Amino acid sequence: MASSASRFIKCVTVGDGAVGKTCMLICYTSNKFPTDYVPTVFDNFSANVVVEGTTVNLGLWDTAGQEDYNRLRPLSYRGADVFVLAFSLVSRASYENVLKKWIPELQHFAPGVPVVLAGTKLDLREDKRYLADHPGLVPVTTAQGEELRKQMGAAYYIECSSKTQQNVKAVFDAAIRVVIKPQQPPKEKKKQNQGCFVLVPANLIIVCHIINPLLFLMKKNLFCTRKLTCLG
Repeated sequence: MASSASRFIKCVTVGDGAVGKTCMLICYTSNKFPTDYVPTVFDNFSANVVVEGTTVNLGLWDTAGQEDYNRLRPLSYRGADVFVLAFSLVSRASYENVLKKWIPELQHFAPGVPVVLAGTKLDLREDKRYLADHPGLVPVTTAQGEELRKQMGAAYYIECSSKTQQNVKAVFDAAIRVVIKPQQPPKEKKKQNQGCFVLVPANLIIVCHIINPLLFLMKKNLFCTRKLTCLG
């Protein structure tokens, strides 16, 4: 049963121009795919959404990725709970700009806010006609997208298509999930003292625990006067 109380979550989409941010938002909120490209015409959206039994009031903000808006765009970042950073799976430049442009911008204006990485236009990655019309185009693979997620420290990486609606809902479900159930950083394992067995020709076995490399060298010189073999 969903909780009656709802929490407001501000989700801001960012990424290069023409990667499909606005289409993704329109598809998510209306289940329709706009056929014409009109840069950033999506009005701010707010609605109650239930994810994993939790009801939240999701607010969606669209932004323009073009350089002309570099000064105005960060005004939308204030109060953001999560970012959806989008790049096109058929645009290598937008993929590379994730680390070159967008992560530095988000870290500067909204440090510590979690990010969901979204690879858009999934339907075009294996579209033979589209690839034939764009010779030399090398689509971004799933493995490359996952590697980018690790490099930037994003909570999730999801590939989606607004045209087919594949995984569009999953993108925003992940954005909600990372806010209501933040991931805990992995605990560092305590380093155990290294050890080795040193075999001496006289059948004497010396077990030495290497706490300090210099201490090991001293022990080696003291106890091992003849040629020996260290099994690491």
